[in-house]
Amino acid sequence: MAAAGDHGVQLAAGGPDSYRSPLASRYASPEMCFLFSDRYKFRTWRQLWLWLAEAEQTLGLPITDEQIQEMKSNLDNIDFTMAAEEEKRLRHDVMAHVHTFGHCCPRAAGIIHLGATSCYVGDNTDLIILRNAFDLLLPKLARVISRLADFAKERADLPTLGFTHYQPAQLTTVGKRCCLWIQDLCVDIQNVKRVRDDLRFRGVKGTTGTQASFLQLFEGDDQKVEQLDKMVTEKAGFKRAFIITGQTYTRKVDIEVLSVLAGLGASVHKICTDIRLLANLKELEEPFEKQQIGSSAMPYKRNPMRSERCCSLARHLMTLLMDPLQTASVQWFERTLDDSANRRICLAEAFLTADTILNTLQNISEGLVVYPKVIERHIRQELPFMATENIIMAMVKAGASRQDCHEKIRVLSQQAAAVVKQEGGDNDLIERIQADAYFSPIHSQLDRLLDPSSFIGRASQQVQRFLEEEVFPLLKPYESVMKVKAELCL
Repeated sequence: MAAAGDHGVQLAAGGPDSYRSPLASRYASPEMCFLFSDRYKFRTWRQLWLWLAEAEQTLGLPITDEQIQEMKSNLDNIDFTMAAEEEKRLRHDVMAHVHTFGHCCPRAAGIIHLGATSCYVGDNTDLIILRNAFDLLLPKLARVISRLADFAKERADLPTLGFTHYQPAQLTTVGKRCCLWIQDLCVDIQNVKRVRDDLRFRGVKGTTGTQASFLQLFEGDDQKVEQLDKMVTEKAGFKRAFIITGQTYTRKVDIEVLSVLAGLGASVHKICTDIRLLANLKELEEPFEKQQIGSSAMPYKRNPMRSERCCSLARHLMTLLMDPLQTASVQWFERTLDDSANRRICLAEAFLTADTILNTLQNISEGLVVYPKVIERHIRQELPFMATENIIMAMVKAGASRQDCHEKIRVLSQQAAAVVKQEGGDNDLIERIQADAYFSPIHSQLDRLLDPSSFIGRASQQVQRFLEEEVFPLLKPYESVMKVKAELCL
């Protein structure tokens, strides 16, 4: 086995005797894996060489129609074995593929890569892949938001305990809590769309970004060099290219790209952590299949493995942001090659990881199970304490002293809390109030004062307004793909 450096030979690997990235072999979707495959990468290199040759021919360089047609006919005719052998010999991946392409295009061999530097194919291909990868992620993110919006709308009125500091707080609703998740994802989809739309092509810039080689090819015709850059940029489907580059496009772009993906990772981690905590409370569960095993030792367990997977991979996604931050900070002058090996790993892994967690979260959101009776029991355990202010106000309206009533409630609350904490019993504060003659003026009002729906404020109205004004308009461009169901990988 030959050692492989940054320009080393990519050895065909697979099977049980070789390491394979779990992202590709276990988790990510086939379409995302294909975007980062060798076939897609090197086919795009050939496409870029074709676009360059077509533009150069249009602008007057001596390139024949026969050469162009020969290149077109061989875009997919990639001899990966030959390319690997050439790279091993030359220690240069781009030149290996120039030679391999030239081998099947003998008439065009002399004009392939004319005037270009390696980053013409390398960086421009990366930008094409990043754009297309965003295009795969955006509808998946939209579907997650849509599924959670359906869930929130259906349960907008269902009261549940709110938590601050993971301690029982005022009531909210199941739908309102879900809207907290949705709101974060709405920020993410807007950020992802912005970064995707802001991507610029590196274009046709030459070795250090000055376009000197192309200026020489066109005998000093500045306008033709400008036209060449614009033509290739348009062929690649970009609205604009960088005016200024070194040998590479600025690595600040990679920071922007991974930053929005890391932000998505943070959102998903928070959502799935909430789901895991609610699963422990038995108030909500992710989907659990009939033959699924929760534990090899404890048959009764229903572990939230999907949410755990999302949290696990989201942590990896968040940490990947450190790679482009450090890479951008150490790019010397017009370029240094210590970015290359790092970018081969972090860019692909970020998108495969984001793809995986969105597929998994969509699967979760399509099958969330709520247990209203458990939620109701938890409310009953805490609501008496939360209702004390309402009880005091009702007593004052009935003619009692606010201070006297407060002291009465304080003593009874401490007694009830001791039953819960020291004896493990149920909260019996209401029973104590009902048994105390002091509170007889409001005994008939207790059921109304303890109605959970009177403690949720404007939660249900907020859900409705949020979905109608912010969420549904945001999802409108993705309506055509909303019916696609998530396929959970291993």
